[in-house]
Amino acid sequence: MSAINFAYTIVYVEDVGASLDFFERAFGLTRRFLHESGAYGELETGATTLSFARHDIARGNLGQDYRKAADGAPLGMEVGLSTPDVPAAYARALGAGAQGLTPPMTKPWGQVVAYLRCPDGTLVEICTPI
Repeated sequence: MSAINFAYTIVYVEDVGASLDFFERAFGLTRRFLHESGAYGELETGATTLSFARHDIARGNLGQDYRKAADGAPLGMEVGLSTPDVPAAYARALGAGAQGLTPPMTKPWGQVVAYLRCPDGTLVEICTPI
């Protein structure tokens, strides 16, 4: 069997352009691509791509409905972003419109982590590299 690599995560959202804009302002990520239809976009995030697609695209791909990240409690998954300065990244994200969930704290193993929720409902962990 061939090796399998983690290629991308797609977050399904109402407004792809708005989600890309938030991640640019909140985390300093760079927009790689936004389709002219506004239905799909990607950010520069290294070897693994963080992408966004509209809900109608998701429904078409899945052939059924699903629970949106913006509805109710955060989904049981997160996008993890690492930085050496978690407090500064957390403050920047809050200033860009994120909802703070857990302010920066040091875990028993020494890693600093914080959790927030983006305007589109995506749960994000900001952490120092392990």
